[in-house]
Amino acid sequence: ASALRDCLDSVLAQTYEHWELCIADDASSAPHIRRILSEYAGRDARIKVNYRSENGHIVEASNTALNMATGDFIALLDHDDALAPHALHAVARALQLRPTAQLVYSDEDKLDINGERCAPYFKPDFSPDLLYSQNYFCHLGVYRRELVQAVGGFRKGYEGSQDYDLVLRCAAGVNDTRDVLHVPQVLYHWRMAEGSTASGHVQKPY
Repeated sequence: ASALRDCLDSVLAQTYEHWELCIADDASSAPHIRRILSEYAGRDARIKVNYRSENGHIVEASNTALNMATGDFIALLDHDDALAPHALHAVARALQLRPTAQLVYSDEDKLDINGERCAPYFKPDFSPDLLYSQNYFCHLGVYRRELVQAVGGFRKGYEGSQDYDLVLRCAAGVNDTRDVLHVPQVLYHWRMAEGSTASGHVQKPY
């Protein structure tokens, strides 16, 4: 519960105010989750929650959240991670400088079990060859919503790698590599929680 609150608080703390947070509760069986989400949705009208009637796993839940979005761009955020306070501001600034941009990604680091930042990952500018070999795009990943819709959103059967599958299809639809932007700042904090691939890919054998 504390990680979820930290995540939601990190969005509320954004210095850039023009956002909407689209949350899909994938039929969580933990009653406190609905209480927390309802509390935050009541605090800020920019927080939108869809309480799914049945568990559909990460792809269906992600598509539910995607269908709630109305902005020109979507940014992916896992429920136990956190954004830097200036994350959306930095992305918006990059988009202002390159209005035709289709994809944006930033550097990232991790949060250890004590909540301390560690293991920063400073990434290169867009490299198709590197992307074909590993999902370095990952966090923070921002996508033009029209492009995501054009490629069909998240695909069932790719659970666990659904974000990698999505960025590969989106990148293939970008005609000018200059429209894939790298923001060389650590804007995303990936929590090394039990069961998270932040601690290693063996955490999710599926």
